[in-house]
Amino acid sequence: MSEMITADLVDLDLSAQTKDAAARALAERMVAKGRVTDLDGFLADVAAREAQMPTGLDGGIGIPHCRSEHVTEPTLAFGRSAAGIDFGAADGPADLIFLIAAPAGADDAHLTILSSLARQLMNDEFTAALRAVGDAETAAALIRGDEAPATDDSAAASAAASAEAAAGTTDGDGGARPFRIVAVTSCPTGIAHTYMAAEALENAGREAGVELVVEPQGSAGFTRLDPAVIAAADGVIFAHDVPVREKERFAGKPTVDVGVKAGINKPAQLIADVRGKAERGESSAPATSGTPVERAGESGDNYGTKLRKWLMTGVSYMVPFVAAGGLLLALGFAIGGWEINKAPSVMEHFSWTQVDSWGALLFQIGGVAFGFLIPVLAGYIAYGMADRPGLVPGFVGGMIASNIAAGFLGGLVAGLLAGGIVLAIQKIKIPPVLRGIMPVVVIPLISSLVVGFLMFVVVGKPIAEAQKGMTDWLAGLSGTNAILLGVLLGLMMCFDLGGPVNKVAYAFATAGIAVADPSDSAMKVMAAVMAAGMVPPLGMALATVVRKKLFTPAEQENGKAAWVLGASFISEGAIPFAAADPLRVIPASMAGGAVTGALSMAFGATLRAPHGGIFVVPLIGSPFLYLIAIAAGTCVTTALVIVLKSMRKPAAGATAAESPEGTAAATQAKKEPVAA
Repeated sequence: MSEMITADLVDLDLSAQTKDAAARALAERMVAKGRVTDLDGFLADVAAREAQMPTGLDGGIGIPHCRSEHVTEPTLAFGRSAAGIDFGAADGPADLIFLIAAPAGADDAHLTILSSLARQLMNDEFTAALRAVGDAETAAALIRGDEAPATDDSAAASAAASAEAAAGTTDGDGGARPFRIVAVTSCPTGIAHTYMAAEALENAGREAGVELVVEPQGSAGFTRLDPAVIAAADGVIFAHDVPVREKERFAGKPTVDVGVKAGINKPAQLIADVRGKAERGESSAPATSGTPVERAGESGDNYGTKLRKWLMTGVSYMVPFVAAGGLLLALGFAIGGWEINKAPSVMEHFSWTQVDSWGALLFQIGGVAFGFLIPVLAGYIAYGMADRPGLVPGFVGGMIASNIAAGFLGGLVAGLLAGGIVLAIQKIKIPPVLRGIMPVVVIPLISSLVVGFLMFVVVGKPIAEAQKGMTDWLAGLSGTNAILLGVLLGLMMCFDLGGPVNKVAYAFATAGIAVADPSDSAMKVMAAVMAAGMVPPLGMALATVVRKKLFTPAEQENGKAAWVLGASFISEGAIPFAAADPLRVIPASMAGGAVTGALSMAFGATLRAPHGGIFVVPLIGSPFLYLIAIAAGTCVTTALVIVLKSMRKPAAGATAAESPEGTAAATQAKKEPVAA
């Protein structure tokens, strides 16, 4: 394994008692070798990966791992614990701990080497050798592959003979062929579990006498299985914790769908399960039934949760169009003046030397981009519900909503209608001869016809009237009502820091300016929403400067990044703080956001650009007062979070970074590994 591990990165007497302490002890060795530049930042990334899914494996193995910008080169550290450390495995503590550190931009070659280690961990001779090794140099050589573990050739031959006997027959003349399985493995990081599950399944396949081929979909990319191999397979195993890429390739076959850990811990059972399904004639549903939302979520999600995810799918695809189109429109106004929206088409008149022509060009490109907002929203809501068959009726319904002035509400309804209609069509039993043309001809034709009829004739007009009423109400807001709206929008923007509530407020604001000539009130709403969204990360950043001792070293580092994120209108910059202390950070953020939203509306600040933070201040109406509103909310958030954190009682064993009075604890922390 190159020199990713050396004797200096091996601890055969690891004394840590918790997984956090073990990670810290091994990471300190990486820091000493210059492989990790920021210990606390790296450990925060390790902890974030661990929070996604425990990294303990059956057989006494723990593999904490992550990608991190604090890693200079792919590195592996190994520790052996006599007492064992709990990494969340079902069969108990781990005595072999591998800390895998990959740079954020690790190349394919290094990731392939890391994946080969993951496969080795499924080899009993390899793990037995590591448990018996007596010195760090030999342990490092074993892991690198410089020294092979002792193997029992007779046992290997016996295992091969048993596998051949279990197969019974081969693909020879007149003989029945073995059972064939194709499998896909994947995990969130794509470094360890992905390849360990692949190795476990392949080993179990050999023992069971079946032909099993695996497609590991890891961080280094993946090599697609030959379509002929998939077509010849009798069953499919998905062992994954992230969506299977191009899942439709495996549709129509007996399928077992489990998490990646099941592929590692019980591969033989998965093989038996898929064989049982094949014997009973059970086949998976067509690929279109596994929607993107269902693939990314939990199988037990209730309807309300799925509805939220469907809507968020549409909004997430819409946001890039909002950002690009809105900024182009704003730049067009900045260069060409406020009358640029009345300029003729640049197809008719464009001069390379006239500033106004360039302003008109930017404005008209931005207008085209903005024209996609509602169709994209509707199309991808339908996509979230029904996968690719939902795109055509979704886009058609969204374009109709745009043409009849049904606006944002019309796009939501069109997307839900399109997805629901496609799902209903897919439930109809179709003769086999027609199945080939269903996704290409029948479903797009029928669903577009039905959605178009409903949008034009049934629901379009009422929605358009409701949209007009909302717009008129918004335009009539002034004084106290406008300030109250600013408070509400500020609270929503800061409630979940980029989550569904935040996105609803943001979508409401962007829909108001998604026209060639937005009203003054709509631009005020957009200004209030962006200002409030900047407050949480800026407030946390300022708090880490004002009262540094109230925050952990990792949070202090996050605070430095939060300055830039907040200034750029990226509310998610406050998430690390909220995740660690939600009961103090979120109320403080909401209070600051409410103050900023109210002041922005009271000052009458306006904004045509839907994104950009301080970088679009020249495009803001009343920019000085706008910045005052942001500063006021930031100060409120900072003051409140400091007060709330100062009121809490220090936990037993807290470090100095967690408690102003923790000097003695800090001294002890330097002597012993502690949790990150």
